[in-house]
Amino acid sequence: MRRLVIDVVAGEYSITRFAPGTPIAPELFTAPGLVSVTRTATELSIVTPADATPGGGRTELGWRLLTVRGPLEFTLTGIMASIASSLAAAGVPLFAVSTFDTDHVLVHDADLDRAVAALREAGHDVHGDAATS
Repeated sequence: MRRLVIDVVAGEYSITRFAPGTPIAPELFTAPGLVSVTRTATELSIVTPADATPGGGRTELGWRLLTVRGPLEFTLTGIMASIASSLAAAGVPLFAVSTFDTDHVLVHDADLDRAVAALREAGHDVHGDAATS
């Protein structure tokens, strides 16, 4: 696996679950930072910076965002597997989001230091907020 450059993004994130037919407020998409909306037949999941958390759903606060520097080519393999296996070996749960250009993982704030250490131990370069300890 090639060495990844991963940025720890400043600030707290939230993950909120809604019923699948819940309407999405357009202003949600103007929030700075990562905003991810995923709808399935059984749910609507929204990842946002904590200060943009939409109300009315079941929300988990206290997540931190780690982003792989991209863009990454679609032909690359093992990116998420490398991150997930490193975090799993350290006992760090994750929530994964992929975009066209790159991959993102969210970990609980309480697990951030262990996550950074595990990713560095796996040979990845981790930079940013709280990644210097």
